[in-house]
Formats: sequence, C-alpha cells, structure tokens
Amino acid sequence: MTTEPSAAAEEAEPGTPSAGPESEGPGASEGPDTDAGAQPGTQPDTEAREAASPAAGEGVAEVTVQLSEAEAELAAQRELRERIERRKAEKEGPVLAGTGLSGKAADLLAAVRAVESGEKPPASVFSDPEPAPRRVAPEPVRRPQPVPTGAPASMAAESVDAVRAVLVQGGAPDTLAPQAAATLGEGADGQLREDPWQLLRVAGVRPEQADGFARALLGAECGPDDERRGRAITVWLLEQAAVAGHTALEAPALLAALAQRSVPDPDAAVQSALAEGDALVFQDALDEPGEPPAPRRSEEENEGHEGDEGDEGVEGAEDAEVRPVRVLIGLERYALAEESLADGLARVVNSLPREDGAATAWEPAATGSAAELIRAVAGHGLVLHTGGEASRAESASLVAAARSLGLRVCAAAHHPDGRRRFAGLLGTAQETRDPVVTVAGLLSGEEGPGRDADGMFRTDLLVVLDAPQLDVESAAMLAESMPDGARLVLSGDPGVLWSAGPGRVFADLLTARVCPQIASRTPGPGPVGELVSGIGIGELNQVEAPGKEVVIIPVRDAGEAVHRTVQLVADSVPRAIGIPAEQTQVITPGHGGAAGTRVLNAALKERLNPGPGRFGGFDPGDRIAYTSTPGRSVPGQVVKADAAGLHLECAGVPVVVPKERVEQTVRHGWALTAHQAVGVRWPAVVVVLPGDAAQVLSRPWVYTAFGRADQHLSVVHGVEQLLPRAVAEVAAKPRTTRLPTLLTAQVPASV
Repeated sequence: MTTEPSAAAEEAEPGTPSAGPESEGPGASEGPDTDAGAQPGTQPDTEAREAASPAAGEGVAEVTVQLSEAEAELAAQRELRERIERRKAEKEGPVLAGTGLSGKAADLLAAVRAVESGEKPPASVFSDPEPAPRRVAPEPVRRPQPVPTGAPASMAAESVDAVRAVLVQGGAPDTLAPQAAATLGEGADGQLREDPWQLLRVAGVRPEQADGFARALLGAECGPDDERRGRAITVWLLEQAAVAGHTALEAPALLAALAQRSVPDPDAAVQSALAEGDALVFQDALDEPGEPPAPRRSEEENEGHEGDEGDEGVEGAEDAEVRPVRVLIGLERYALAEESLADGLARVVNSLPREDGAATAWEPAATGSAAELIRAVAGHGLVLHTGGEASRAESASLVAAARSLGLRVCAAAHHPDGRRRFAGLLGTAQETRDPVVTVAGLLSGEEGPGRDADGMFRTDLLVVLDAPQLDVESAAMLAESMPDGARLVLSGDPGVLWSAGPGRVFADLLTARVCPQIASRTPGPGPVGELVSGIGIGELNQVEAPGKEVVIIPVRDAGEAVHRTVQLVADSVPRAIGIPAEQTQVITPGHGGAAGTRVLNAALKERLNPGPGRFGGFDPGDRIAYTSTPGRSVPGQVVKADAAGLHLECAGVPVVVPKERVEQTVRHGWALTAHQAVGVRWPAVVVVLPGDAAQVLSRPWVYTAFGRADQHLSVVHGVEQLLPRAVAEVAAKPRTTRLPTLLTAQVPASV
C-alpha cells in the first residue's frame, strides 16, 4: 500500500491509512447505502426523499414490442403473490387482522412495555437528531417495489382532474394528482376528502405535509388526536421502516415513534390500524439457548386459546411454561412475503428425496476447493455458500459438476456484470443467457429456463450468486418457484452491504443454521484482495503493493478531494497503472455534499466529456447509471438523444428513456455510491472519503467500496483515523425481521 503526497501515482511512497492513534468521532451510524436517514421518526434528507419517491426507480420502456424488464417482473410478482396468498389461505391457523379483533389486541399492546421491560429503550433508535450542519447526503435506499408515478393509461382523465381539484383545495401540489390517483385507485378524490391523511400513501409525502393538507380540508375538525391521523401515521412509519430494511417493528419502537410524531395515544393508533387490517401483530417467542423453538401464534390464535375451558391443571401447566415474547407490528405485504419465504425454504429442505447412495454419483466431481460444496449439495436441498469474488470459481465447479450428471442447472446473479463474470468462469459466451441469468430476468421470465404448468422453474439446481442482495420479496418468489426435489444454493459475501429492499435474508439464514453452510477458503488475489479480506474481519492492515495496486492519497478538504479524484481518473491511473479512464470507477458515500456524486460527476464530465448537456444535462458519450427498478442501477453510456428520448446502452442492451423520465431514472455515472456499485467490479476504483463522510462510514460500506476494485485501488483519504475506527467498530445497522423465528419453527437446526 502506498501513500501519494504528490500529484502522480507513480511518485507514491509507502504508507497506510491506519497509522497513528484512533481519534474519537461520529462513525456510529450505518453507511448511507444501508439504512442511514431512513428510519421512522427521523427527517430524511433530499436524497432519502428522492429515494422514497416512486419516480426514483420506476421502470422505463425499452425499444421493443415486448414488456420491459420492470413491467414483466411486476407482472410476475403479482401472479406469484396471488398464488402465495391462495396457499396461505389454505393453511391452518392463518394470520388474520381485521374487524374480528377484540379487546385482546388492546390488552396485548397495553402490556407491551411490561413484556419488554428491561430492554434498551427504543427511543434511542428512532429519535430525531439534534440540528447539525448538513453533511454528505446519504445514498438513497430505494423502495422495495416501484410504485406507479402516474395514472394508468386506462384511468380516465376525469379521475385525475378530480384528484387534482382536491389537492389544490388542500394546498397540495397538483403535480401529485396522477400519482395519487394511481395509488388510491377508484374514487381517489372521495377518499381524500373523507380521510385527508390518505395522502400519506403517496410516496414522498411526509406527515407534516399531510397534516397541512388535512387542516385545509377539515378546518376545525382537524386535530392531532384524529383516529384517521394516528392510523395513517402508523402505516407510514411501517413503510419508512421497510425503506430502512425492516420487515416489522417491535411494538415499543413503533409506539415511541408515534409519540414523536405527536400522536396523543399511540396504543389507540396501533389498535386502529390493526382493526382496519392495515397492519398485523405477531408474538415471537424469545427462545432460551438449547430449548426447542416455541410455536408462533398470531393474535387471533391466542384469542382462540384464551376462551378454551377444560382441565385447570393443563391450563396451569401451560401458564408455567410461558416464555418471553417480543411483540412485532408489520405490514401484511412483508409479513406475507416473509412467511411464504420460510414455507418455501422449508419445502426445499424437506422435499429432496432421501435415497440411499444418491450422493454417490456426485463424488467423482467432488475435487479441488469445491469438493466440500459439491458434497453438501449432493445431500441437501438448501446450502449456503459464503466467500468473496474468488469463491465464484467454486460455484462454477458446482455448476459444471451438476451439468455432468445431466441435471438442469441455472445460475442467477444480482447484476448483469455478475452474470458476465460468472459466464466467463463457465466458459460460456456472454450472449448465452440460459445457464447464467440475472435474478430480475429469472423472476420476470425474460431469462432462464422458464416455468412449468404449475409456475415452477424448470431446473434441478438453482445457484443464486450475490445472495446478500436478495430482499424478502424477491427471495420469497424464488423459493416459491422452486420445484419439489430441486436444490437451491445461495452464494455470496456476507460482508457486503445488505439489500436495498426490506429484509436481510442471507444473514438471517446464516443465523438460523437450518442448512449446511460452506465457507470458501479461497483467498482474494493480490494486495487488493488481502486488504479487503482484512477489512472483512475488522482490520485495516498495511499491505505490500509493489505494483502500486493500492495507493492512498491524503487530502485536507473536499475541494482537494475532488481535484485529486479528477486527476487520478483522467491522468495518474491511466499513465502510471495503464488502466484507461473509461475502466476506472469513482465511489463516494453519498450523492450530496461537497464531494458527493453530483459534484464529482460534474467535475469528471467537464474533464472527460465536456458538453452543453442539451438533453436533461446529458450528452452522447456520458457515463450514466440507469435505475430501471428500485435498488438496481446499471452502468451505461449515452448514445444519443432525439424526440423518442435519451438513448442509452446498458450492459450491451439498448434502452430508450422518455424525456419526462430522465431526471428520475438516469444519473451521471463516473461517480457512484457503494450501493449502486454492488455486484459490479472494475479494473480500477477510486474511493473518495471526504472529511464530512465520517459519520456514514461503516465496515460493510468500506468492505463493499474497496472490494469493487479488481486490479487497482486508490483511496482519496480525508477522514484520518475515523476510517480504521469505522472498519473496527461500526458494523451493519440491525434490521428487525422474523425469518429466523419462522424458519426454526419449521426446520430443525442443522448440525
């Protein structure tokens, strides 16, 4: 590792960013690529509001008569979700919520504080920060699923006009009319007049804005104790929690957040949301170590047992065995997905035929570093495989072994670049997408083996790469689509940033230990691999870099950081390392700030591709990041612009973005955030760490950003000792999920 005090990389001298004593600093918050700034009860910045806006990630039509990738995926999601709901309805003891709730829900929620006594107060999690100078804007964490930003073509213009009239009367921007009409559906104008807080269902609207709208419409009838307000804010907080990655919230945390939003009676607000079916309540037993998991119950099941009459001795015995529980409140959408995921994975685990000698056929292929993985897959329906970029070679060996046995095999990556890299390991041409697909393409049906008459994948083995990027809904659709008897391998690096959508599926499965876990022992190659491996265990080590594979460039302020970054990309790295500017990627913590993506992209465009930006700020040749669906940004390049829109080339696929969608779906891409870069690798990477980024750094963020470099890594370093502090002490911010509890109730822990 070298430190560059001068302008050129070739004049660097040995050094390390971790030298010297650690200094106290913020660094206690998660990086912006996970959940920063998106928790309930806090005020998100501009980027968070942009992320919450449905326009931030809605799909854009490609030049083809077929459905776009985003539209096809949404159609597949709707079809699968309907099937999931039918299956859930057939199960015994369904989790229900609605007008059938009795006073038990009120008693339960009123007793939450007693049940949870002794735990850390939730207020510290969702408390509003004190006013502080604006820092680097956190990277937007995209909505788990796109919400339509305009009314469907079939919606009559009269409906939109009626909604627009209500919005104008209430002092809300009339530009929200198409989105509000599409979100609320038929009779949207009447819904808004009857319950003005329904405006909170429109993405990007905040409670204080909905309050102002309600005051304008209701006048003296409007008050903070209005039942409609409490119910709407409850749902809004749960939606904000999903943006932050949670699939549910512990009841005390939700009650505290409601109190911070000036809801006079938080318990009544939650009960109202439960009674109307807007949310569900769950009790998950807190099992003691070594004890079998207790069966989970919904509120209605508990009520059913409450009225049973019989042997008092039995009732007393049950009371004696009562275990502590945590009370969770969640939206039906994510509760349904999480339970469906648990059911699907349990079926995958249990449906593999247990035939004597069935694994013998795999044994000849179990050689080399992949031997342990191949043997595990031979005898189990579900296997977890952990490791960095180098471990993909083991997954490739597994795919080759399964093919040699005549099995139908499919591998799916998070990003088109991951698909390309894995296809290269298999010796498959990039254009051949049958064995290697993207997860989005597999779910939408545009790629992969297709589905049978029952909607199941036509495959015997599915290998999912980049598994930490699976959110709970995508994972549920994958699991529900696995045919009986098929094998599922989830492979990925547990050290990278988690999914943009809610859930932490891969981490939860590792925690639940319901299937074999195979850890790759293949080390990352070269000095960059050695540095990243150390970061993964919380150590920022000095590494030998004789070929200047790792270079540290100290800077004093953000202005110098921008200057040195442009110099590295345009001059030093091409000249000293031999990697051209178009193969060098800049990564920075956020979009805003004095050294965020906006400022860096403007400076890099001026140097590398100057132009007037006549089409929405873009010119032919500009590098861009195109967000076709939330949480999935694909690097590309501007080809041209005409009346049809902005023509792009993304991962070899031509895309046309209509003019009205450019601002919401296309950004300049010389500089990206770490979440935008997940799943992609470049020959050279320049990571920019300005001084105002210290609060948003974490070990997963640094690990992800540094790990995007294949051959060369330059670090524009302005955070001093806060970098090693973040690597050593700031882990991923916790997410509240139910998957481990749901899984262990159905699948015994794996030895």
